[in-house]
Parts: sequence; structure tokens; C-alpha cells
Amino acid sequence: MTATPAEPYTPIAPSARQPQSRAPRRAAGPSRQRPGHARSPRAPRRSAARDSLLLLGLPLLAALALPAAFAGGGTRRWFGGRAEGQRAEAQAAKDAAAAAFYELDTAQRDLRISMETITAVDDSPAARQAVSGFEALGRRIDEVSGRYIAAVDAHDLDRDDLEASAAARARTELTAAKDELGRVKQELDRFAEGLGPLLGKAETQLARLAPAVERARQGLLAASNALDAVRESGLKADDLAARLAALAPELTKLNQGAGRHGVAETLERADRVVREAEAVRAEAERLPEKAAEIDHRLVSLRTRAEALGTRAGQVPQMLSELRRRFVAACWQDLQQVPDQAAADVEQAQLKLREARAARDAQRWPDATALLSTVRALLNRTDEAVSAAGDRLRRLNAVQKDPQQEIDRTRFAIRDAQRLAMAGRSTPDPRHARPLDDSVARLDRAVATLEGRHPDYWHFLTETESVRQTVSHVVDQIRKERGGSA
Repeated sequence: MTATPAEPYTPIAPSARQPQSRAPRRAAGPSRQRPGHARSPRAPRRSAARDSLLLLGLPLLAALALPAAFAGGGTRRWFGGRAEGQRAEAQAAKDAAAAAFYELDTAQRDLRISMETITAVDDSPAARQAVSGFEALGRRIDEVSGRYIAAVDAHDLDRDDLEASAAARARTELTAAKDELGRVKQELDRFAEGLGPLLGKAETQLARLAPAVERARQGLLAASNALDAVRESGLKADDLAARLAALAPELTKLNQGAGRHGVAETLERADRVVREAEAVRAEAERLPEKAAEIDHRLVSLRTRAEALGTRAGQVPQMLSELRRRFVAACWQDLQQVPDQAAADVEQAQLKLREARAARDAQRWPDATALLSTVRALLNRTDEAVSAAGDRLRRLNAVQKDPQQEIDRTRFAIRDAQRLAMAGRSTPDPRHARPLDDSVARLDRAVATLEGRHPDYWHFLTETESVRQTVSHVVDQIRKERGGSA
């Protein structure tokens, strides 16, 4: 643009100051024109256009001028420098300390679970010593954790005006806290390694806990089901129901858990419940069979009592024959058999009626006990009645032919003599003397059969005594030779 005398040209300086457009100078008096310069009627339009261009160019000039202003001498950088480097190092130390604190806290939590496992199971001196060691470590952990937290709280690394010296001091304290946390973590790890045997034992018992409690519950359920099945068949089984009901408090304690009653006590209680529930279940399942067995025994013992009553009625006739044909020694000890047999049979029949009443009332223990009493009475009666009959039979046999009894006794003596001489040229006097005496006793017993009134009862008792003596000698020889071998 060309300058005119009316509007001279002013260069635009690189500054923020905006140029002001100059209005055409107007004379105070009548208008005058300089010589040679005629006033153009389009001058005002050119001045307005120039002002608009200047205003549009200001933002571009400001954008070009800002970098120069910040890069120029005497300005200050907003980030970076020595303070920012120390801040970054302090922040890294803070992060490392936080990681160490987290690792230590996690390890302590895990170890606390292990200690709770041990204390729940084990109360031995070793376990109590481990508890004391863990408590001491806990106090040590609290100390170093407190120093770490104090170091974190003492330094605000996010301050804008953080000085390099403060950042360096923060880094030093946080690094020391991290190292101390690491050393305590190592102590904690070594302590955890030493708990291996105690923890293994405790975990083994805890592993047994849940299955043991579950077995107890299943055992009680099986016993209850078996009892229900018995009741459906018409049997009451009140005693079994009472035994099962007595286990309800034990089940309550099992459900309360080992945390309240202890692992060892809970395991013992579970095993006891399993045994008792199994016994109830087995008896409940066997109850129908037991009822049938009691019914069978009632019939069998009643039949036996009737038969013994009939046999006992024959004893007086046997005694009469013994008195008439043989010496008094063979029948005197049988004098009370008829009366005693009759009384025992009557008592047995009374007990049988009581046993039947107990069975009808399903009092199984009472019925069983009464039947046992009946059996004992009948056994005693049977022995007494059989003794009378057996004695008469033996006396009749030896009276008819005593040679069979003689041969039986001689065979026993000769067999013992052969055993005594086996491997020897002469027998041991301890063995030979009683055997020789036995031969002499047999000869004397045989001699008693001669004469007008032979004593068959003495003969029978003497031959039996000789055989017992010979049997004793044989046992002695075998024991001595067995010991020497």
C-alpha cells in the first residue's frame, strides 16, 4: 500500500499492541487542499479494509510469538529437572514398599490360617510353642508396618512445590521401610517352613473330620430307616428307639462343629456315634429274625420240658431196680433225683409262661433271659435223669459181659507202656511205676467179680479210675518229649 500525505504508512511491529487507524485530518476552518494532492473520494473505504485485515492477522501473530516467548532467555520450565527426577525415584520407592507391605500382609494372613488349623487340632507343647512364636512375629510385623505407614504419611509426593531434598529423603525412608518389610517376610517364611510337621498332622486330622462326621450322620440315618422298617412289620422295638434317641444330643454337637468342641473330641464323638448307630441298625435288621428265633425256642423248650417230665417220672423205677440188684453205693447219690427233677421241670414250665408273656409284649431282653433260665433248669434235670439211666445201663452191660470193660482198660495200659518204652531200653521210673500199679489195680478189680455177690459198681469205678491214671501218664510223657524236642 502507498502512503499519502493525508494517511502516512506506519509499519506493524511484532508486538501485541494493536495499531489504530487514523481518521483523515479535517481543518478547523474552510477546507483546503495541498497543492498537487487532490483528495480521493475512495480513501475512507481503503482505511476500513486495512483495519479488518489487521484484526484477522492478530491470532496468527500471537501463535508465532508464543514459542519465542517461552524459549527466550529468563523463562522457567514447568516439568523436568532435578526435582522431578527425585520425585519419580521417591514414587518408585513408595510403590516397591507398598508391594513389600502387601506381600508381608498376605503371607501373615496365610500363616494365620495355618496356625488356626494347628491350634484347632493340636494342644501339644510343640503346638503351644508355635503359637508363641507366631505371636512374637505378629508384634514384629506390627512394628515394621507402623514404620512403613509413618513413612508414607510423612511425605506427600504429589505436591507441586516438592523440593529435591524432600523427595530424596522420602526415597531413602521408603526404601528402608521396604527392606525391613522384606527381612520380616523372610523371617515369616522360615517360620512357616518350620511348621510343616505340625501342619501336616493337623491337616490329616482335619481331612478325617468331614468324612467322620458324614459317616456318623449316615449311620444314624441308616439306623432310623431300619427302625422304621421294623415298626412297619408290627414290632415295637422300644428299646432300640430309646437308644437311637439318646444319640440325638451327640448329633447336635457334631453339627455344631469342631470349632466349638475341638477336632479330637469331634472325631471321637463321630466314631462313637457310628459304632452305636451301627449296633442299633444291626439289631433292628435282626429283630424279625430274633422274634422268630424266640418263638422257635419257646416251642422247642416246651417240648423238651414235657419230655423231661416224662423221663423224670421213670427215675423212681430205675432206682428201685438199682436197689434190688446192686449195692447201695451205686444208687445212694441218686436218691434226690426224682424230686429234684420234678421241681426243675415245674419251674421251667413257669419260666416258659413268663417268657411267652415277655415275647408277646415284645420285651425281647426279658424273653431271652427267661429262656436262658429255662434251658439251664432243663440241662440240670437232663443230667440227673440221664445219670440214673446211664448207671443202670452200664451195670447191666458189665453184669452181662465184664470182659469188654476189662479189654478196654488193658488196651489203655499197654498203649501207655509202648509209649513209655519208645526210644528207651528201660522205662523212666516216674512213668513205669504208675503203669505197673494200674496193672495191679485192674487185676484186683477183676478179682472182685468172682464170688457169689460180685461188686459191679466197684469194678466200674475202679476201671474208670485206672484209665484216668494211665491218661495222665501219657500226657506227662508227651509233654516231656515235646519240651526236649
